[in-house]
Amino acid sequence: MNILDKIVIDKRKEVNLKKELIPIQAYEQLPYFGRKTNSLSKKLRASQTGIIAEFKRKSPSKSIINDTALVDDVAMGYESAGVCGMSILTDEIYFGGSMDDLMTAREHCELPLLRKEFIIDEYQIIEAKAIGADAILLIAAILTKAEIKQFSEVAKSLNLDVLLEVHNEEELHKSIMPSLDMLGVNNRNLKTFEVSLEISKQLSALIPDDFVKVSESGISSVEAIKELQPYGFKGFLIGENFMKTDHPGASATQFIKDLAGL
Repeated sequence: MNILDKIVIDKRKEVNLKKELIPIQAYEQLPYFGRKTNSLSKKLRASQTGIIAEFKRKSPSKSIINDTALVDDVAMGYESAGVCGMSILTDEIYFGGSMDDLMTAREHCELPLLRKEFIIDEYQIIEAKAIGADAILLIAAILTKAEIKQFSEVAKSLNLDVLLEVHNEEELHKSIMPSLDMLGVNNRNLKTFEVSLEISKQLSALIPDDFVKVSESGISSVEAIKELQPYGFKGFLIGENFMKTDHPGASATQFIKDLAGL
């Protein structure tokens, strides 16, 4: 069993418990549920840099990345750095995140916020809208084609952008549908945790131009972005590179300056 299988088993238990405790109607009453969303895909299309900067305390592959950074400081730092959007891990067990992190970021910045979560139930999409997210992540490796269609259509009905993540050609072929906004290629092999930008390069030609192409994982240098831009990538999800420093916002600022200067 790989780490993704383990995460999904725990996630099902977590969501089932939540559904017993908090009815969907309770989320629909929250102030953010009626908020007008800010499109991440439109922001990426219009950008020259395309950085989606992440807030992440730990991960299964790296353990603790940064357990002292405050989400409000990081959100404000990323916004002043000029990133296109902010990705926030809301999984607690494996990534040390929470829905509170996303709500705190929402209070402190106007950036499009991506709820990075292992979505296996419509309930989590309602949650995402209620806590102030602008976009959700769907992971092709853990969903059937029917689930991708169902979940992405629910998200669109709530005006949430959808980033669908794939790891290989097989996942990509089952995923292409009009209810998606962005197609993300994860450069990390989930079985070995090895990272290679070649995955993004190989899959780029198979992604129709209707979708914003996003490259995820292993992007730690300006050179990596310059290498991927000719393949049509407009978005670059940077997870650990900023978070492993003492000041993620300042790191993002310097990175974007370097990127613009090349």
